[in-house]
Amino acid sequence: MTPSPQPPIEPTETVGHIGHPHEGPGPSARPSDGYSDGHPDGHPDPHSGRHAGGGSGGRPSDRSHGHGHGHGHGHGPAAPVSQHLRKVIAAVLIPFAAAVFVGMVVLWPGGAPGHERTGVGFDRQTQQGVVTALEQVDCKTVNAAQVPTTAAPSTPEGRQAQAEQTGECKKATVEVSTGPDKGRTFVEVVQPGAPRQLEDGQEVVVAYAPDAPRDLQYSVIDVNRKLPMALLAGIFAAAVVLVGRMRGLFALVALVVSFGVLTLFILPAILQGSNPLVVAVVGASAIMLIALYMCHGLTARTSVAVLGTLVSLLLIGLLGSGFIDWAFLSGNTDDNTGLIHGLYPDIDMSGLLLAGVIIGSLGVLDDVTVTQTSAVWELHHADPSMGPRALYRAAIRIGRDHIASVVNTLVLAYAGAALPLLLLFSIANSSMGSVANSELVAEEIVRTLVGSIGLVASVPVTTALAALVVSADRPGSPAGAPAAGPVRGRGKRRKR
Repeated sequence: MTPSPQPPIEPTETVGHIGHPHEGPGPSARPSDGYSDGHPDGHPDPHSGRHAGGGSGGRPSDRSHGHGHGHGHGHGPAAPVSQHLRKVIAAVLIPFAAAVFVGMVVLWPGGAPGHERTGVGFDRQTQQGVVTALEQVDCKTVNAAQVPTTAAPSTPEGRQAQAEQTGECKKATVEVSTGPDKGRTFVEVVQPGAPRQLEDGQEVVVAYAPDAPRDLQYSVIDVNRKLPMALLAGIFAAAVVLVGRMRGLFALVALVVSFGVLTLFILPAILQGSNPLVVAVVGASAIMLIALYMCHGLTARTSVAVLGTLVSLLLIGLLGSGFIDWAFLSGNTDDNTGLIHGLYPDIDMSGLLLAGVIIGSLGVLDDVTVTQTSAVWELHHADPSMGPRALYRAAIRIGRDHIASVVNTLVLAYAGAALPLLLLFSIANSSMGSVANSELVAEEIVRTLVGSIGLVASVPVTTALAALVVSADRPGSPAGAPAAGPVRGRGKRRKR
């Protein structure tokens, strides 16, 4: 197929789809033709012929204008399909969006519930501090009252105790820089084998224990990492905007909104005692609607991606619920979950585990469904004569490559997060069966496999939906355009 006959033909096809033959359809139709910024110049060129009315003399200037205009409206509402099909999609999505909104209103927590601090783990009062002085001292002088350990010197405990008795320790003077005791100083002794060493002038996080003796009320629990973290976040934001431009900016806004839904709705609602599964479904649905439409625009292809993501999330929820119950996974496997359960005993910890599976799978699902929908749309515009079956077969070949890479990525991400735990099992010479049977690892296995099944299922589901939607739009539009057959030879007869 040569590109030369396409420009005078595709405009009439799209005009028929939009249903506005007397208006300038080029700018409004551009997002439907491919609102992704990654298209080669061959894609915009045919559509720029709409501005030129099929003429060849003014095409270069019209083409450049259509390209710039299309990018300017890439995030705005688009009309990529017929009016009737848009009504069908709206009839499905509007009630769903309304149900999500009502669910958020009903479950809105109004803030996390208060509790009396235990002073354990993360449940401590903290302030900021700075190391004002640091000196080397003999460990014997600061550990004179310490009872020597009975552990053998060949063990890690024995070597640590020996270093504490004979090595060089650091005595740091720390000044509290925030809170009611701002300006107060205390002494922190750092052992030679401690994993966290302090430096002069270093900013630290200090814990406050009001019930302890005055000299022991403050202690250093961590270092202040706000500056490097903020700098890294700034580099990330700059890279996204620099490469993605307006689409990258909208993606950052969607990311902020997603974290807002997570911190202002999902977490406090779970702490208030609401069902974690219901909260996760409602919150994940809200994040999905906001992120997808904000990043990709109010178009039919975005709506198809939303539907595909929704179906996959429902599948993940059903599978996760079934296998978490069947495997007797409690969700209470470490100190942090134990602290949560101790502070809020009414929280369903297994439901919290399932909520984490759903929310964790959502981000990758968005990527898969949007990619598959865009693939179907682009294949349709490359060859409008393809039927739904041909479109599905062509797009599913792309989806198979995506499945292989995404599943591998998901498994490695979870394995990397659990790497210290896997190292412990390796040190203990545990068999693979015993490792997989432990609840700590079983949780990660269920989380990974359930999420991967949802990802795999999202490819055929989204591809089939997109193929049906884009093919159902071909038999004409409200403007009365005839059914679309092969592109060649029909555009000139319909062109007026």
